[in-house]
Amino acid sequence: MRVCLLLLVILSSLHYFSVSSFEFEVGDTKGWIVPSTNDTKMYNEWASKNRFQIGDAIRFKYKKDSVMAVSDSDYKRCNSTYPIFFSNNGNTLYRLDHSGLFYFISGASGHCERGQKMIIKVMSPEDSEGRDEPNSSDVAAPVAGASTLVILQLVLSFLGFHLL
Repeated sequence: MRVCLLLLVILSSLHYFSVSSFEFEVGDTKGWIVPSTNDTKMYNEWASKNRFQIGDAIRFKYKKDSVMAVSDSDYKRCNSTYPIFFSNNGNTLYRLDHSGLFYFISGASGHCERGQKMIIKVMSPEDSEGRDEPNSSDVAAPVAGASTLVILQLVLSFLGFHLL
């Protein structure tokens, strides 16, 4: 009975420690293709509609093409000579492992110049959207975590276990 209660308490408090990440499909249903002449900004428009966090991944689906992560200057010049990352398997998953800007271009000749390129901004944990002061949920979260720890300590001490 004590073990069951202990497991119940531990499992019920695990949601405070969960980490979630998402996988985004670049270009949605269109995939990674050369944009039409009048839609050369389609990938940057797609990227700006999404909020990327550290740990998220982006999937590039394509045929007879490639994807490269490049520097800012190589992105601006569509220079594919020194990529940071290269893949041409048709189904590339790229993990966004830090905050900041990521630059992607097609490695196929002429595709980048025709608009097959994209900049992704990955939010830092400190980024907040237009907040000047914390709202009530910002203040409540640490308190809820602390009260859970206190309750866990009380239950465990009742069962004969001691954490601290």
